[in-house]
Amino acid sequence: MRLPYAPTTPPDPSSAPIYERIAARRSPRPLIPLDLALLHSPQVADGWNSFIGAIRTKISLDNSIKELAICRVAVLNSAVHEWNAHAPLAMKGGISPAGLESARRAEVVGRGEIDKVPEEDEGGLNAREWAVLAYTDQMTRGVEVDEAVFARLKEYLVDKEVVEITATVAAYNCVSRFLVALDVGENNGKDMKSMEEFTG
Repeated sequence: MRLPYAPTTPPDPSSAPIYERIAARRSPRPLIPLDLALLHSPQVADGWNSFIGAIRTKISLDNSIKELAICRVAVLNSAVHEWNAHAPLAMKGGISPAGLESARRAEVVGRGEIDKVPEEDEGGLNAREWAVLAYTDQMTRGVEVDEAVFARLKEYLVDKEVVEITATVAAYNCVSRFLVALDVGENNGKDMKSMEEFTG
């Protein structure tokens, strides 16, 4: 990483409650490199833990499309650490290896390109999942989302789910940018793991 990692135990009493909250969310795993990068600023780490914790564990969105969107953000932003961590979670949530490969290889849906978005099962993904990928593409690459892409998403998600998928894509764009800028986990320049590595 471009900075040394923060200590794995609180360096002073004021940061101890923050360490405890982050450790509680990670339990039974230890703190991860992302935590130890963020903990240079305990207040930032604390807010991050609360926000990302809500996205990870407290929203109603099903894990399949949540993790699919996170994996697509990782691909778009070349966030190897994020892909390697979340691709197995996407498969656990129900995305097939073929579907994840589509998330990795599909052409980016740019402005005015709704015609690129399949309306039926293709490449291991269904129409709902393709709509999520298109929305993720436009949020991540161009920020603005076409009305046609939004309308396609709304065919499959209720308002609460739209807010949650939007927050998920926004949150993991933040995560990926932090990971890549500081090379957290020392993955910059490495290849993302293949489906064979995850399944073999």
